[in-house]
Amino acid sequence: MTLTEAACDVLQTADPDEKVRRTYEYAKHWDEGQITEIGNHLPPDTPARPVRPQLLSPKSMPRRRLGSEAGRIALIHAIAHIELNAIDLAWDIIARFTHEDLPKAFFDDWVKVAYDEAVHFELLNDRLKDFDSHYGEHPAHNGLWDAAFETRHDLMARCALVPMLLEPRGLDTTPATVVKLRRMGDDKTADIMERIGHEEIAHVAAGTRYFNLLAEQRQLDPITTYHTLVRKHYKGNLKAPFNEEARSQAGLSTYYYKPLSNESQT
Repeated sequence: MTLTEAACDVLQTADPDEKVRRTYEYAKHWDEGQITEIGNHLPPDTPARPVRPQLLSPKSMPRRRLGSEAGRIALIHAIAHIELNAIDLAWDIIARFTHEDLPKAFFDDWVKVAYDEAVHFELLNDRLKDFDSHYGEHPAHNGLWDAAFETRHDLMARCALVPMLLEPRGLDTTPATVVKLRRMGDDKTADIMERIGHEEIAHVAAGTRYFNLLAEQRQLDPITTYHTLVRKHYKGNLKAPFNEEARSQAGLSTYYYKPLSNESQT
């Protein structure tokens, strides 16, 4: 089996638990050298999905209030859905862009991202079970995969829109969420969220690193090109405040995002 065959197998697996299991298996085989070839299997435009959760437009999603147990369940479910999508996003970026001139480290990095996202989903789904809930019980939206579909023809656009724009929102919002959860006495959920927030820095860093590599290969200015791609593929402004420390750790300087923010518009 090649790495792109493994990636497509995960993408075509609808059951979340099986998607996680296969991600662990293939990541282990890649790390241990049982999978050595990249291959050239093309991924589906849309990954297989379970019957539930019901997918709504982002504007149709019910609002959640963190102060109640129901609100915490809704929050955990929403993040679990993001993490499940993120598993697919990592495998998709591995299989979709093999025509680019990419080092082996690119594939190492995104296999690690896929593994991390699987761990995150499993932690969150197990936490839902603590509340007698489970993934699929609440509605979710497909905004993250919509962004992936929008950028399926260009790796620079994919990096700009997903790991450099949408995923950093988690870096911005997680610290405040952790504080709120601890004030409510929910240290278990807070610990999970804190771990996810810390590990997502490396994922944003991977997207930024390969965006800059492609800019160099194509002899493009990375900042100007980032602004052009975001304005082309993303509707609206980025929302401040930003976690500048975490973004900086990921190599995402303010020159990328501040000019596109609601702060700059005012």
